[in-house]
Amino acid sequence: MASPVVVMTQPQQTTTIISTQPKGWNTGIFECCEDCGICCCAFWCMPCFMCKTVDQFGECLCLPLLDTSCNGCGYISTGAIPPVSLAMRVAFRERHGIPGSIFNDCCIMYWCNCCGWCQIAREMKARKSAVTVINASTTVLPHPTYMPQPNYAGQPGYAGQPGYAGQPGYAPPPGNAPQPGYAPPANQVAPYPPK
Repeated sequence: MASPVVVMTQPQQTTTIISTQPKGWNTGIFECCEDCGICCCAFWCMPCFMCKTVDQFGECLCLPLLDTSCNGCGYISTGAIPPVSLAMRVAFRERHGIPGSIFNDCCIMYWCNCCGWCQIAREMKARKSAVTVINASTTVLPHPTYMPQPNYAGQPGYAGQPGYAGQPGYAPPPGNAPQPGYAPPANQVAPYPPK
């Protein structure tokens, strides 16, 4: 009886991800003319623009209304760094792996808050349309698949075979000669030699 073959190595999948997204900001802090729609929305209704941007980022829609310098009529400066604006910029930068520092974020959101929000919105828009190519391929590693078959050449009970203990009146059907042992294909290696 043949022993079962145990597969020790399974096929493995390799994935290559090629991203076309840049490592830094796509636009500078004062490049508002790159997208005039974003710039106009921020200029005419900053609180609505902030809420829309935060919502697109996946946070609570009303989060910017908690900022210390935001009121219902517009955006005014109170002399403090707006915490929600700062948190939003830092979170966006960290999520997308954009290099920078919290000090730089503090300076931008304190002196150029509107431009900082416009830069975040432009970056979101650019990263939504950026293409990411994923190339997944499966690599099949060779593993033992050969199971040696038992040799049936000397089976008792067939006329003309060694060890025949025939029955009266029985003759084997013509062309039913025992088959030779199984030989594996040349590209497969037996895990152990046949008995």
